[in-house]
Amino acid sequence: MYKETMGFVKGIGAGIVASVAVAAVGSQMMKKNRHLRRDAHRAMHAVGHAMQNVEHMFKA
Repeated sequence: MYKETMGFVKGIGAGIVASVAVAAVGSQMMKKNRHLRRDAHRAMHAVGHAMQNVEHMFKA
């Protein structure tokens, strides 16, 4: 049981380290590339609208 728990904790730690690295690289890219920022902003709005449409379908 202890080994299973430690494996799980190591996996969580590795995931956190990987996500921090990706966030750091992404942050630098966003600062340097204005076009990428604009595209990301548009994509976020599109996803938001899609989620609103799904919510509306479930309410109807």
